[in-house]
Amino acid sequence: MLTIHTDTKIHKMSKDNAPVATAKSGDMVRFETLDCFGCQLSSEEQHLGGLDWNNINPATGPLFVEGAEPGDVLKVEILSIELDDHGVMVDGPGEGVTGAAVTEESTKILPVKDGMVTFNEKLSFPICPMIGVIGTAPAGEAVDTGTPGAHGGNMDCTRIGAGATLYLPVNVEGALLAMGDLHALMGDGEVEVCGVEIAGAVTVRVTALKQCALPTPFLVNDDTFMSIFSALTVDEACVGATMSMHGFLMKELGLNEHEAGMLLSVVGNLRICQIVDPEKTCRMELPKSIAETYGYEFA
Repeated sequence: MLTIHTDTKIHKMSKDNAPVATAKSGDMVRFETLDCFGCQLSSEEQHLGGLDWNNINPATGPLFVEGAEPGDVLKVEILSIELDDHGVMVDGPGEGVTGAAVTEESTKILPVKDGMVTFNEKLSFPICPMIGVIGTAPAGEAVDTGTPGAHGGNMDCTRIGAGATLYLPVNVEGALLAMGDLHALMGDGEVEVCGVEIAGAVTVRVTALKQCALPTPFLVNDDTFMSIFSALTVDEACVGATMSMHGFLMKELGLNEHEAGMLLSVVGNLRICQIVDPEKTCRMELPKSIAETYGYEFA
């Protein structure tokens, strides 16, 4: 199996990035990843102010997928996520939502062992590994890996974990897939500006889909399917995720505009992924059983 190492990191998703590896459609690929700080923090005595900000949010890649052409959809099956033995969290004045309540910078190193992350001497939680940054190259201007968008990127969606399938747009030949910014655990919203940031590795299967009508980014797991949308404000991201799913219900399941909207109000769950990046990200979730009832099968 092809492995892509962290020495190939990029900080912008761009059509001009030279691919570091090539895979055939249907291949499995393992991406080794640094944490969102470029693994610069190894002690609680180090803080945000001492970081090299040119090395923030590195993404491993990009990978060229043979047969992926503009207009296609890249199917990324997330097979497994491996984590390092510790994660890191930081805060500081003005950082995230809670930055308004702190007056100095702080760093916390959190051990990860036996499927648990130790928060402090009283609190430990089960890990829930996820990918914060995953995307393809946009067709136009390069996008910083810290920013989400229609290409994917720093969506920080807690549902992008092992067992899920993410559908991303192919904007340029080969798609140019890259990923990083793993979390051992993170709450929806990422309100304090980070989750339990951690290095690790992700194994995926990549497949180029022709004539796929899914609105991207789109995510499917065992029991849920969801549209993901990023915009400058949370309100815009909420509307975008909702209308993206509304369009899917009409186009792919055949519901009329009234039933599609009513269905979303009855069983759709609109959730915030993150509110701390340059663009905010929301998702609209529906039970997978709805698609199954209509005989729809995800490619």
